[in-house]
Amino acid sequence: MNPKIILTDFKASLRTWSRSKGTVFWTILFPVLLIFIFGAIFTGMDDTTYTMTILDNDDTFWSQTYIDILKNIPNLKVVVIDENISDIQNYMKKNDINGLLVIENGLGDTVQQSYVDENISKNISLYYDPSDTTTASYYQTIVRSSIQEFNLIIQEDRHVIGVDSFSTLEDYGFMDYFVPGIIGMSIMQLCVYGSIERNTKYRKDGILRKLLTTPITRTEWILAKMLFMLFLSFISATVIITVGVLVWGMNITINLHMIVIIIANSFLFSGLGMIIGRFVKDAETADMAGGAITFPMMFLAGTFWPLESLDPIMQNIAHIFPLYYVNEGLRNSMIYLDFDKATFNLVIVLIFAFVFFIAGVILTKWKED
Repeated sequence: MNPKIILTDFKASLRTWSRSKGTVFWTILFPVLLIFIFGAIFTGMDDTTYTMTILDNDDTFWSQTYIDILKNIPNLKVVVIDENISDIQNYMKKNDINGLLVIENGLGDTVQQSYVDENISKNISLYYDPSDTTTASYYQTIVRSSIQEFNLIIQEDRHVIGVDSFSTLEDYGFMDYFVPGIIGMSIMQLCVYGSIERNTKYRKDGILRKLLTTPITRTEWILAKMLFMLFLSFISATVIITVGVLVWGMNITINLHMIVIIIANSFLFSGLGMIIGRFVKDAETADMAGGAITFPMMFLAGTFWPLESLDPIMQNIAHIFPLYYVNEGLRNSMIYLDFDKATFNLVIVLIFAFVFFIAGVILTKWKED
C-alpha cells in the first residue's frame, strides 16, 4: 500500500469536486434539508395539539367530572357540543371532525347505582377517522387511559365505565391512506428524474444539437417523450394498485378523477424535471438538485403520515407543494369516493401541471447558451 498514491488520488478527487460549484452547493444543502425536514416532523409530533369533540348527552356531575379529566390532558383541546345528531358519521364528515366522544344519557345514574349494584356498568362511545392513523391512535389511547383514571375515582377495585370504539370508515385502514401517496410519490420520482436524466444526458452527448438537423420539431420531440413518461406512470400506478389489492385486500375504485390526476401528475413533474435540467447542466448536480426539491415534498406532503403530526408552520408549507394535492386527490377519488374534494384537488393539480409543463417546454432548448 502506497500512502502517496492514496493521497494524490484523494487530492485529485477533491479538486474535481471543488471545481463544480453546483455539486459543492447541493452537497452542503442536502444534509441541511434533512435536518430541517426531520426536525420539523418529529418536533411537530411533540407539540401537536389534538382536538376532541364531546357530545355530553348525560350532562351530570359525573359526566362533567370525566370531561374535566380530559381537559387536564396536555396537548388535548376539548370542545363540548350540545346538539341533536342523528347521523354521527355524516356530522363528523361535514364538520371535519376526526374524533367524537359521545357520553350517553344515564352515565351519572350508572355511577350512582354502582355503589349498590356491583354488576352494573356502562360504556361511552368513541368515533374516529381511521384514515388519520396518528390522530386515531392518539384518541383511543387517551380515552382508555382517562377511563381508567375515571374508574379509580368511582370504584378503586371495579371497572364501571368502559368505551366502545367505532370507525367512521369501517373498511379503511392505514394501507388505504398509504397506497395513493405511494402512487403520487412514485410518479413524481419517475418523471422528475426521467426528465432530468434525458435532458442533461442528451445535452452532454450533443444529441440535442443534432436534433436540429432532423425533421422533428421541438414540440413533437417533447410530446413524444411525455407520452413515454405517461406510459411509465400508468405502469407504476398499475403495479402499486395490483399489489395493494392482491396482498393487502384493498378496495380501490378506478374512476375518471383518478386517471386525470395521474395524467396531470405526470405532466406536472415532467415539466418540473425539464426546468431543473435547463438550469443545472451537470448530470450529477442535476440529480442532487432534483432530490433537494422532491425530498421535502416526499416527507412533508402527506405521503406517509397525516399533516396533523407536523408543526403548524410546516402544515402550512405543505399546502404549497403540488404533491400534497396529488395525494389528497388520489385518496378522495380512489378510496373515500369523496368526489367534491377530489374535484377540488384535481383542479389544483391541473393548474400546477399547466404552469410547470408550459414553463418546462418554453425553457427547454436544443441550442447551447
